[in-house]
Amino acid sequence: MPKKIKILKTKKKKVGLAKIATLTTKSLSNALSNYKKNKELEKIKIIKLQKLEEKNEILKQKKDLKSWEEKLTKENGKILLVEEELRIRDKELKLKDEKQKIENERLIKKDEDLIQISKELRIKEKELKSREEELNRKDIDLKAREEEQKQKELKEQRRKNKELKLLIEEEERQKQLEYIKIKEWEEKFDREKKLKEQEEIRREQKLRQKELEKIRKFEELENQSNKTNLELEKFDINKTIEN
Repeated sequence: MPKKIKILKTKKKKVGLAKIATLTTKSLSNALSNYKKNKELEKIKIIKLQKLEEKNEILKQKKDLKSWEEKLTKENGKILLVEEELRIRDKELKLKDEKQKIENERLIKKDEDLIQISKELRIKEKELKSREEELNRKDIDLKAREEEQKQKELKEQRRKNKELKLLIEEEERQKQLEYIKIKEWEEKFDREKKLKEQEEIRREQKLRQKELEKIRKFEELENQSNKTNLELEKFDINKTIEN
């Protein structure tokens, strides 16, 4: 709007100058009067134009304002819905805050419990470490004792093995002697058995000889008896004959 006013002013000034230049026959007072009138008219026109423009601007602004009011009404409805949603969310957030507060208190209590448990665990860890070190020392001592016992057992085992070896050698020697004795006894037994057998054979032979001798004597006696009987029979026969 200000630009239009400046353009109009520029044009009017040019027209006014042209008219003043042409009014050579008129008096300066008329020219000035006309000039003032024209100036006033120009001002009135400018004012009217300004008012018209202002009116148009006001109408436009009213139209825009109405549009804005409608938009604002719509937006207000949306805002009310948003506010209702926000109130609901606020309630939900309060509930969540309460829950979160309870959860935070629980977590704080849990953290305190965990801190206490952690302290107890550190104490137990120290105790376990101390016990572990003690067990390691005992284990080292035990290993040393086991090694010492192992060496003793190894030494004792070598001694026993040596004694066992000597004992086995002695047993072998005794077995060998027993074997020799048994062998000698068997040989002696065989010799004695043979001698007894031979003696038995000689005894049997003697007995057989005696039996044979008895039989022979018996046969001789029997022969003699038979001879005697025969002579007696002869004598009886002769005697009978003589009678």
